[in-house]
Amino acid sequence: MTRHSMLHKAVLSALYGAGALSTLAALPAIAQTQTASGDMTVVNVVGSRRATSSTTDTVAPIDVIPLSKASEQGAQFDLAQTLTYISPSFNSTRQTGADGADLVDSAALRGLSSDQTLVLVNGKRRHTTALVNIFGARNRGSTGTDMNAIPVMAIKDVQVLRDGAAAQYGSDAIAGVMDIGLKKNVGCESAVGFGQYGAGDGKNWLASAYCGFAVAGGTVGITGEYLDRGRSNRAEEGNPRTIGDSKTENQTVYLNGELPAGPGRVYFTGGVQQRDASSGAWARDGVDDVPTRNSAAMYPNGFVPFINGDLDDRYAIVGFKQKFGDWNADLSQTYGYNRLMYNISNTLNASIANLDRLNGGKGVSKSEFDAGGFSFQQSTTNFDMNRYFQGLVGDGVNVAFGAEYRAEKYKIFAGEPGSYIDADGAAEDSGRAGSQGFPGFRPSDETSAKRHSSAAYLDLEFDLSKDAKLQGALRWEKFSDFGSTVTGKIAGSYRLADPVLLRGSASTGFRAPSLQQAYFSSTYTDFVGGVPTDISITPAVGAVGKIAGLDPLKEEKSRSFTLGATWTPNDTLSVTADLYRINIKDRIVLSGLFSEDNYPALAAKLATLGVGGAQFFVNSVDTKTQGLDLTASHKGSLFGNKLTSFLAMNFSKTEVTDIHAPAALNGFEDVLLSERERLYLEQGGPRRKATLGFDYVTGALETSFKVIHFGPQTLGTWSGTAAGVPNQKYEAKTSADLGFTYSFLKNAKFSFGAANIFDVHPSKQNPDETDNGFKYESVQFGLNGVSYFARLHVKF
Repeated sequence: MTRHSMLHKAVLSALYGAGALSTLAALPAIAQTQTASGDMTVVNVVGSRRATSSTTDTVAPIDVIPLSKASEQGAQFDLAQTLTYISPSFNSTRQTGADGADLVDSAALRGLSSDQTLVLVNGKRRHTTALVNIFGARNRGSTGTDMNAIPVMAIKDVQVLRDGAAAQYGSDAIAGVMDIGLKKNVGCESAVGFGQYGAGDGKNWLASAYCGFAVAGGTVGITGEYLDRGRSNRAEEGNPRTIGDSKTENQTVYLNGELPAGPGRVYFTGGVQQRDASSGAWARDGVDDVPTRNSAAMYPNGFVPFINGDLDDRYAIVGFKQKFGDWNADLSQTYGYNRLMYNISNTLNASIANLDRLNGGKGVSKSEFDAGGFSFQQSTTNFDMNRYFQGLVGDGVNVAFGAEYRAEKYKIFAGEPGSYIDADGAAEDSGRAGSQGFPGFRPSDETSAKRHSSAAYLDLEFDLSKDAKLQGALRWEKFSDFGSTVTGKIAGSYRLADPVLLRGSASTGFRAPSLQQAYFSSTYTDFVGGVPTDISITPAVGAVGKIAGLDPLKEEKSRSFTLGATWTPNDTLSVTADLYRINIKDRIVLSGLFSEDNYPALAAKLATLGVGGAQFFVNSVDTKTQGLDLTASHKGSLFGNKLTSFLAMNFSKTEVTDIHAPAALNGFEDVLLSERERLYLEQGGPRRKATLGFDYVTGALETSFKVIHFGPQTLGTWSGTAAGVPNQKYEAKTSADLGFTYSFLKNAKFSFGAANIFDVHPSKQNPDETDNGFKYESVQFGLNGVSYFARLHVKF
């Protein structure tokens, strides 16, 4: 063990011990109640259709994470990274070497896929991205919600319901629900920030402003943000790759407000983000790759293609609320749109270059191509009613019911011909077809798919007595493409003693296959035995899927159980502990590649369509996820100054319990889900994660210290254990953030500090066996090391 690592472990041990002792020592000395200034508070909205209540008084586990502190003085500038270093149940890792997944950070709860968490904004469903993760991504085969499309300064809080809630909110709420509440308070504030990694790259520039106005008896808030994130590169000397954060430039505007309108109130939200992003693909060698992947006339020393994305995200809510007697009515319309278009630069189409060479030219092609892209559109209409009946059953009952109609559209756009054509034919020494780094979508891939769904729900919450509550929900939902489903939930709590509450829930849930999974199509050319071969990632309903004998995708089904307790001995301390188990049947996965090498009979059928190999989206995997969530928050004083502390921990384990291949692929389960792919499902995120935070205020100076622990992970390798290559073992790692904020004026403060102050990195691996071709994957806290930041925040 090196002196640096010994010092690192010694300091962390001292910090853990001192933090725990100082928190416990302060408990009996607290005499006053203070407003929480840390990351966890006790206000609840999501998961209930009644008046708000404390998180220690709810029938399901809920975290409410206020983001005012993060927007004023946080070390992270985007929402996904901010939540990663606060909530242990939440994981988001920046990818590298994963094509489009490098441009959109996926995020997930409790180690499940990113599309198994429902995201709401102001209580209304938010659309997912058009991107479906394919190559090199932790959440391969799944879609997700782009959390970074919403500026942190626009957000009041994020509420995390850690419980299955499909019976309450519909599809996707298997792992839980995240509700992003936007600001609409009166007042103005702005922040400018700068950050960079200790290596000197990855420079971040932030300019963000919010202003809320009182208008005609209501309020309207508007947020504008510019965020420029520079590229980082951790490739070692001699490695031509660009390995690290992708470059992104975000320009975002959000509007949120509510105004009186006749007998009711109209509310509205609107958001637009334009993002220009760029990521480095795998490097192509020099003359050794001529003519198949390179051209000596263009890149004699090799080159790194850049996958550039033009992302357009739009979101809008318009609604009207009114009371009819004792009933509260809410009618709303939500619209979401996400589009990603690819431009590949510093590249070539080797087949075009080779044809030019064969015809006596220099051997060149264009170096930049429009590779096409895709879009997703979602429109949701909701009608909700609720009323509390005092004394109807026990002390009272809250009755809520409603209906929903949702329409969705998904499109794939072809790129320019040069991005995909094979210009020089099938000769053995021919050049690779398509733009290197990312071949364009072909006209045969173009898709325009749509569907609609209808739903109705009933939600009841009983106050059986002062100490006992019972909640029940039932939801029917019908989709135009796969039929109907009914889900239910029952949950309850009992106050065993004044400070102790027991709670538990049981529910069924579902996730409808996304249109992206059902209709994604991509064809690229690979060389099999020296012969150019078309490889297809194909929908089950397409020509390739049909000839393979696949059934259309259907919904994933889940059963969720939670059992927990809360302890609130006084106004300054709250502790929660919740066990959970989530069984999912018929999870949708992207299969491995079926070809002549592993399934000759199927390959013969595919050959009739001119396809040499294919991958499919199939409902073929059952999983079991079980774990424990622990949270503790404490607010008080130490040495006469304000001290706020919180501890949050998540222990989670996902296991594949069954693989049931479609009849056409029966007997080929090891191809459908290899050991490497299974490990991505089971350990794509760390199996444990903990955050211990302290916020200490002494006069004008505030010190924030946070320790983040990431548990071990095991991932597969390219060769696999069957070839005698051991899996990748990532040891547990602990990071720490330290920040200082000085309020030099009443309404102005300057913050500075560092994230990952010990410059911790993942465990080293064999780069020939990792998914991204580097010495470690994008796991745990990423691969960039220590970073520094400064931020100026002003209220006016």
